[in-house]
Amino acid sequence: MYYLQDMKMEAIAKHLRTSRSTVSRLVKRARETGLVEIQVRAPHGRAPGLGQQISAAFGVAAWVVPVPDRASQAQRLDQVAVTTARLLTGWFDSDMVLGVAWGTTLSAVAHHLAAKPTRGSAVVQLNGAANTRTTGVSYASDLIATFAGAFGASEHYFPVPAFFDYAGTKRAMWRERSVRRVLDVQRAADIAVFSVGAISGVVPSHVYSAGYLEPEDLRVLDAEGVVGDVCTVFLRADGTYSDIALNDRATGPSPAELRRIPRRVCAVSGDNKVRPLRAALNAGAVTHLVIDEVTAARLMG
Repeated sequence: MYYLQDMKMEAIAKHLRTSRSTVSRLVKRARETGLVEIQVRAPHGRAPGLGQQISAAFGVAAWVVPVPDRASQAQRLDQVAVTTARLLTGWFDSDMVLGVAWGTTLSAVAHHLAAKPTRGSAVVQLNGAANTRTTGVSYASDLIATFAGAFGASEHYFPVPAFFDYAGTKRAMWRERSVRRVLDVQRAADIAVFSVGAISGVVPSHVYSAGYLEPEDLRVLDAEGVVGDVCTVFLRADGTYSDIALNDRATGPSPAELRRIPRRVCAVSGDNKVRPLRAALNAGAVTHLVIDEVTAARLMG
């Protein structure tokens, strides 16, 4: 009545035989829980045109989030996180599986998720989190728990390291029933949400800043021409990855494995993310892109 029929709150209160304050609370709750979504479309600015350019160039659905040119990198990330959270709330529903790759951007998205109770749904961790310095479990499990809690979904953790020391160890672990169970849930995902990792920048990617890689690993990646990663699988600028040795030890899904998931949502913000994002797009890992206006302009520049 308020949003579609343009009725005043007083008239709605009279019709429902309740108070105006109750109607006001219900309208506010509808926005907070995602039942009602509000979009503000700027009639001027670069965002709409940039979105069309990205869609035409890379064959993805693109949401370009308007931000002031002088917005800080942290502010740009926050606006992308808000938009991504709202889109996920609209897309994810009962009897669906959501795959989540941990990282700095996804932590920001989790902070903005609105509650949307579902039934028979699941949230699954897409890549392992342990490293040689910490277990990484609390970081990843808190993230998965936040996503699952927002949707009332069951949680499926992936209790393996981000990178095995030996490729043979990974192959052996992938034969274990406990690991195969999680891999099966991953393969059943209807939506995957992730970002791209960049080696440097004002907001560094967690995999590069939290001890997941040794100095020798970084030197090897540089020699291989790696520009970043998706789900801790490393990519060159042209999107190739299959012959990069470190990927044989990585626990995240490859772009080829991601492509089995119908909706693959990539949230990106930051100047340092342009090259790895272009690599991810070249690899065909993305179907839906959420990106801030400044980063989008640099991607298409």
